[in-house]
Amino acid sequence: MASPAEQDTPPVEVPVTRRLEEEGEIAADYLEELLDIADLDGDIDIDVEHGRAAVAVVAEGGSERALRRLAGKDGEVLDALQELTRLAVQAKTGERSRLMLDVAGYRAARRVELMAVAAIAIAKAKETGEPVALEPMNPFERKVVHDAVADAGLVSDSDGVEPMRHVVVRPA
Repeated sequence: MASPAEQDTPPVEVPVTRRLEEEGEIAADYLEELLDIADLDGDIDIDVEHGRAAVAVVAEGGSERALRRLAGKDGEVLDALQELTRLAVQAKTGERSRLMLDVAGYRAARRVELMAVAAIAIAKAKETGEPVALEPMNPFERKVVHDAVADAGLVSDSDGVEPMRHVVVRPA
């Protein structure tokens, strides 16, 4: 039985940044094994961005084309791989992960495209004073657009049901 002093001692909390770095390390180990099994070359970069572990598989000399297959058409394979990686992290930590995964710069390039889409919708909403509905997007894409809209001082909502869920940009 624990002494009274031990009972009063609160559990030691791991700082958030350290926990996210740990998630990234677990994800990197999982992805390295997967790359070995698939006989693909790539380096793993780990970072913490916007309160999430961010892991990127980047191409080693000339392997970008092979890695792009891990992104798949419209990022569908990447979304599935991200979910599997999150589950691997959860299995080790016991906690749900919000880890973001990028492969061969797919999400980085998509983010640039989405910022342009958001800028057009923002301008149209400001000009017309009317809501602007965008095409259906996955959660990552919607988050990028919501952030851009908020930065511009407008409001946005997600509307619809997957896979047709989309962002609606509204004047402030």
